[in-house]
Amino acid sequence: MGRFVKVARRSELPENDGTYVEVEGNRIALFNLDGEIYAIDNTCTHVGGPLSLGLVKDDEVECPWHGSRFDIKTGEVRMFPAKEDVATYRVRVMGDDVEVEV
Repeated sequence: MGRFVKVARRSELPENDGTYVEVEGNRIALFNLDGEIYAIDNTCTHVGGPLSLGLVKDDEVECPWHGSRFDIKTGEVRMFPAKEDVATYRVRVMGDDVEVEV
């Protein structure tokens, strides 16, 4: 079991958009979906595109490089060309502090 590390302030995370953070060598994309915060690997499993820069629609993010789509809540691939899911991270919010388990 990992430990939780503060990575952002909830008030600074734009709604329905992605934000990039790096924590102890982990490249993480944070998403604020209607007030709920989720964290997945920032790197698309197809060719490594930055998911934090992708278009967010509903609960999916589209890789800006080749259009693969991933479920922000589960990391599951929803659209090719990616074939592998991305890892997810446990998130907890303490007041305005957003923490991710690494």
